[in-house]
Order: sequence, then structure tokens, then C-alpha cells
Amino acid sequence: MTATAEDQRWKVLDPSSDPADPDEYLRTAVRWHFGAETGSPFWLRRMGQLDFDPLTEVRTYDDLQRFPNVVDELRSVPVEDLIPRGYGPNPPAPRVFESGGTTGAPKRAIFMPDWIADSVDRMLKGPQFADREPSNILVLTPTGPHKIGCMYDYIAERQNTVKFCIDMDPRWVKKVIASKQADQAEAYVEHILDQAEHILATQRVGLLVTTPPVLRACARRPRLVELINAKVELIFWGGAHMTVDERFALRHEHFPNVRMISRYGSLMILESATERPGLGPDEDIVYDPRSPVVTFRVVDPATGRPVEYGERGQIVMNHVSKGMFLPNNLERDTVIRVPGRPGQIGDSVSSPAPVDTFAGEKVIEGVY
Repeated sequence: MTATAEDQRWKVLDPSSDPADPDEYLRTAVRWHFGAETGSPFWLRRMGQLDFDPLTEVRTYDDLQRFPNVVDELRSVPVEDLIPRGYGPNPPAPRVFESGGTTGAPKRAIFMPDWIADSVDRMLKGPQFADREPSNILVLTPTGPHKIGCMYDYIAERQNTVKFCIDMDPRWVKKVIASKQADQAEAYVEHILDQAEHILATQRVGLLVTTPPVLRACARRPRLVELINAKVELIFWGGAHMTVDERFALRHEHFPNVRMISRYGSLMILESATERPGLGPDEDIVYDPRSPVVTFRVVDPATGRPVEYGERGQIVMNHVSKGMFLPNNLERDTVIRVPGRPGQIGDSVSSPAPVDTFAGEKVIEGVY
């Protein structure tokens, strides 16, 4: 096979592609991740431990249920072992992001440069940026190794704007909550808000990116409420959970001058599902994943079988792309199962909420 033909074979896996045949996309991705010349050391090792041959027996998205959930291994695997060999003998360095540590030691995922470039393209076409004049951004979320805040570095560079951020370590908050030091957690949140208030009081900010617990804390500070209503055009929230009543109160009582948009996702799918348009302020938000790259199933955790539409179950997430392959991940959230959009693989979801315990660990959201 010539180099040109080889490149054409994998073109459907380019992050910017829009596959016409989802099952063929999946089969191509499996050939990539389990091919001796293209697969990552992680999956090539794991292949020998499977009781089936993914190259011949994975034909549709239902077959992803045959894979073990490997995300716990991402707490300790060398990140270099996650890079597919198909990127070449000297592959571009990935960006490494970590989870918030809600269910134990953090997990790590790699974002290859081609995935980041396309993610930024899609963010700029999304509702938080489309039809808006570029503005400075205040990222009031976890920083350091966490994706939620770091992606806005690329946005600010593309839009020639300024990104402001604060220091936030969600693991410390979870740690003091777990040790029943509620006063320390509250003091830490006040420390976060002090930083945010100073930025908003002294700088131009049009977009606020934050989490529901931090936004609720902002609403309890009159000066921050005043500054956000006066300066911010849009609040883009995610990373934790919010009820319909909380959302209504924040949008209509505390921040009536500001639009609010959310997203729902996980580091283990490398991106987030988007709000379905057209829903009213007193309706649950429906989140649609980016099928066929990201797909959801909502199941009864005791049986693994799908719950009925409109029923609550635990969410299983799949990520299938050129840079990462993470199938059959039972996440820590329960959700309401919703029919997907026409042509979508799998479910859409609404009303996410964390389980009380997961893998023997108490789930603590904290600020993220």
C-alpha cells in the first residue's frame, strides 16, 4: 500500500471528519488502535488479555460492551504508552490532562495536537462563541492539570483576547470535605471569590467560565453579583451538577442580565456533550454527545441493561477517535435516558447527578 493510499485509509479518523457511516468509522478506528503498526503500546498489550479479537469481532457500537472498562488503569500507565504508533516514530507531544480525583487518584488522558486544534475549532463554532464579539474570558475553574480551564488558552490566542484565571485546586477542597473540615472548604471558596472579585472589579470580562458550586457561591456575594451583571455577557458552566430550580434562580433572580449555557462531559471522553436547543427555562437540559466519536448508554448498574427512556440509570461513555480509544466506561453519574437525535448512535441524557459511592469511594464534588 502506497503512503498516499495508507493516508487515505485513515482519513476518516481525522478529528475534523464527519463520518457518513458510523459503523465503518468504528471498524477503522479499531484497526488503527489494534494494528501492530498503528496501535498504542497500551492497547497492543491489552489485546492479548481480551477473550475476543477486536479486529474481527467488533463490527458495531453494541460490540463495545465486550471491552473491559480500563479507565482505572489510566491512573498509573505511562502516558507515552497511550500514543498510537500511527503518529510515527517521533510523534508530536500530547497535552496531558488529569481528572479531578473525585473517585480516587486522578486519571490521565492525552490530547494529541490534531485533536486540540479541532476541539478549538468546534468550541469557536459553539454557542459560547458563535454570534458573539470576542471578549476577555475569566476562567473560574480548576487550573493546573485540568482540561476545563486550560483549553481557553487556545481560544484566547485564536481570538486575540485575554484569558484571566485564578488558582483552584479541586483536590484540596475534596480532601478537606472528606476530613469533615467544612470551615476550611468554605474558607478556600472565599479565597477563590476574592481573586475573582478583584479581576472583575479591575478588568474587562465578557465571558465567565465556571462550575455550579462556584457560581452558587458567587450568588451569595452581593458585590460579585453586581459585577457579573454589569460586565459579563455570558456564563458558561459545567464540571458539576445543577438542578432545574437552581438554574432558574441563578439565571432569573441572581444574574438576570447574563445568558447562561452549559455542557456535560468527562475527561474520559475528551470533550463535552452540548445542550439541545429549544428547551424552556423550567425544563431539564438535554445533552447530546458528538456521535460517533462520543456515545452514551444509560443502564441499570446491577444488570448492565438499558433502562427505559425517561428512567434514571448510570451512564456508560465511549470515546473512539484517532488519538484515544476508551470504550465501555461506567461513569460516576446517574442520568435520565433520552432518545438521541436522528442518526445519533446511542442515547442522549438529562439531569445528571453523582452517585453516593463509586468503586468503594465516597463521591465528593466539592467545587468541581
